[in-house]
Amino acid sequence: MAVPAAPKDVDAVFAAMTPPVEACARELRALVFDVAETEGLAAPEETLRWGEPAYLPGKSGTAVRITADKSREGCKVLVHCQTSLVETWRARFSDRLGFEGNRAVLVPASEDIDREALAICIADALTYRKKKEPARG
Repeated sequence: MAVPAAPKDVDAVFAAMTPPVEACARELRALVFDVAETEGLAAPEETLRWGEPAYLPGKSGTAVRITADKSREGCKVLVHCQTSLVETWRARFSDRLGFEGNRAVLVPASEDIDREALAICIADALTYRKKKEPARG
């Protein structure tokens, strides 16, 4: 799936970021849409939540938000703090990704993003509810 044009309000949030952070955030945005396609999901709904670009996967998962990390000159990929996602990712990727609390993956704008690890994290979020449902049969 081609990455759709961002809604004007979302695009304005990205455009207000410093150039390196904006590039990082837009790369993460494209990765969200790539992962949705790879997972066989519909394109997530793109909107603003708490003034941050948010990607809503519908009933299959939990929202992914992308925001500037002003204290570290990078981006954050945020998920709902009451999920176990960040704990799982920390156990799996602590040598490859940075984390903040139980809700964010830290992505420095000064480095190439770890697309492989971040794609797994995003896929986990977009399919979180789907994977938690008991198998029927």
